[in-house]
Amino acid sequence: MARAFILVLDSFGIGAAPDAEKFGDVGADTFGHIAEWCAAGNIAEDRPVAGPISIPNMVKLGLGKAAELATGKVHAGTALDGEAEGFYAACAERSFGKDTPSGHWEMAGLPVEFDWGYFKPDFPSFPDELISALVEETGIPGVLGNKAASGTVIIEELGDEHVASGKPIVYTSADSVFQIAAHEETFGLDRLYEVCEVARRLVDDYNIGRVIARPFVGGYGSYERTGNRRDLATPPHAATLLDYLEKAGREVISVGKIADIFAHRGLTKKVKANGLEGLFDLSLVMQQQAAEGSLTFVNFVDFDQSFGHRRNVAGYAAALEYFDHRLPEFLSEMRPDDLVVLTADHGCDPTWPGSDHTREFVPFVAYGPTFITGSGGQRESFADIGQTIAKHLGIQPLSEGKSAQ
Repeated sequence: MARAFILVLDSFGIGAAPDAEKFGDVGADTFGHIAEWCAAGNIAEDRPVAGPISIPNMVKLGLGKAAELATGKVHAGTALDGEAEGFYAACAERSFGKDTPSGHWEMAGLPVEFDWGYFKPDFPSFPDELISALVEETGIPGVLGNKAASGTVIIEELGDEHVASGKPIVYTSADSVFQIAAHEETFGLDRLYEVCEVARRLVDDYNIGRVIARPFVGGYGSYERTGNRRDLATPPHAATLLDYLEKAGREVISVGKIADIFAHRGLTKKVKANGLEGLFDLSLVMQQQAAEGSLTFVNFVDFDQSFGHRRNVAGYAAALEYFDHRLPEFLSEMRPDDLVVLTADHGCDPTWPGSDHTREFVPFVAYGPTFITGSGGQRESFADIGQTIAKHLGIQPLSEGKSAQ
């Protein structure tokens, strides 16, 4: 029986989407601008060797061809002699937002065609009644921040005051999100999770997609976020590919933050790891353990949180090259009826102003020893990915999306 694997390179957009103007993202191109930066001979600490981006394994599968479908350009380092070994397409998003849950739910067959609630970017971002209720119900002495901010920046800015006062740092972004940062040792990890649980209930009245616990460690102006992040998402509003598979008695494995994104629904096994290396290592373990007829769903969050949002072009390029270097380990262990899909949930162009996601096409690169090859063109929804997986695994069709075959 067939198996399927979805590897999400979180935020790896491949060019501005047709509706990018609505989001102020005309010209955004996560992949293209990273490739241009590399080709220009730039060097940095995270990528000290100059030259075109080197991702030959993804290029052979059709990644460069997918980007060409999105932008009409062939990026340096992505030219391919002959035909691609995999199937490739460029998917536009139907969901109204460019956030993490919307992108993942849509690729699982459930576009989010309604507006999330959002908080104001300027201080104070959060309504007084929300903060008052949070303080009263949790017993915290107050909050710090209360504005839109980069997580790493606001922790450096307010970390010392947080440790001294015991007040957690609360902040938002262009996403529908309420984020709470606190020190794992002085505030306590379990206490942070408890505060976030209360916040999750309170923000339901504002139609907020996620509450995110952002623990960190360190001291005296030098702080570092840990891998104990926890996303508390509102549940999907209808059945997704994961629910269809669970109903059919199939194994559905979450690697990384997938479980949090889907509010732990439709899953039979959940595992986590820290960092790109740890997530890839764990994905290989799950590949060996995955049952026939199963789906393994992996999110490689570092592309987004460590490089996209931080506008670290060199780090993003180096991470792509690392992922590509290890990809043959995964491909070599695929069984005859396996299918792996490389994709993303939105863009986060590290050359773009600000620190938010960008509205872009995402790659739909699929490979299996017996799967179709060649171009799938531009697709109208990420849901085509989920529909393709459903057909490959032999379950009933999803309500949205068009299969690639």
